[in-house]
Amino acid sequence: MFRIHETTKDSGELASVFLRVDDGVVSIVDDEGAFALPDGAIRTVMTRYGAPLEPTERVTRIATLDLGDGATLHHVRHLARFDVIARDYLVYETSNREALCVLAYNVARALNHLAHAAR
Repeated sequence: MFRIHETTKDSGELASVFLRVDDGVVSIVDDEGAFALPDGAIRTVMTRYGAPLEPTERVTRIATLDLGDGATLHHVRHLARFDVIARDYLVYETSNREALCVLAYNVARALNHLAHAAR
């Protein structure tokens, strides 16, 4: 599984949000269970909210998820010059377009909404 976000519950426990690919179906997995995403949901969210990744910015790659059909999703961490805490981003890459970068929290919320609306 591929972690895309983590929060702290009121109890102090950590709650993670993951993506999983099984037989070509991408699902979002959280404390409530696993929910299949509609076809093209990741591409749509990343295209809608994404911006090109600035090639001069230094990022640390945490993990990579192969989405099939030449598309990959990378979990990266970036510490901007003006930030104290590094932020997590997701970078969507395909062979036919520029890589798109979105704050991981935003992607997790959008995909969670789409998955729950689709069921």
